[in-house]
Amino acid sequence: MAGTYSQIYIQVVFAVKGRQNLLQKEWRDDVFKYMSGIIKNKGHKPIIVNGVSDHVHVFIGLKPSMALSDLVRDIKNNSTNFIHDNHWVSGKFSWQEGYGAFSYSHSQIAYVYDYILNQENHHSKQKFQDEYLDFLKKFEVEHDIKYLFDWIE
Repeated sequence: MAGTYSQIYIQVVFAVKGRQNLLQKEWRDDVFKYMSGIIKNKGHKPIIVNGVSDHVHVFIGLKPSMALSDLVRDIKNNSTNFIHDNHWVSGKFSWQEGYGAFSYSHSQIAYVYDYILNQENHHSKQKFQDEYLDFLKKFEVEHDIKYLFDWIE
């Protein structure tokens, strides 16, 4: 009997609600490791999870057995609970609605990995808003600016 084989690489980008700088450096890596665990437990391959204080990049080897939207929902919901359970944020923490998802070929894995690994350095030179708009332009994603993240200047 024939099997199903796939090779789907997706970078997902999403932001803290209100683009607040709530992901503190002291515990940020714990959240990223937790997100990687969620991805792995759902049967996908977490290639790298990294970000800065106001947003996250998740690079996934996605299996077609689960919709990307369901996986992102689970990552956001479970990581929110993890942050609350550890009392890392006073008040309510949540992620903004929506996300960006961008696909890559196998030959681009190292490039995307390095890009996500170096988020701190990258964002010392470019604002998240510019980065995100660049992704939308590069991948030719039609969008309406009023439905993008809440930008904080």
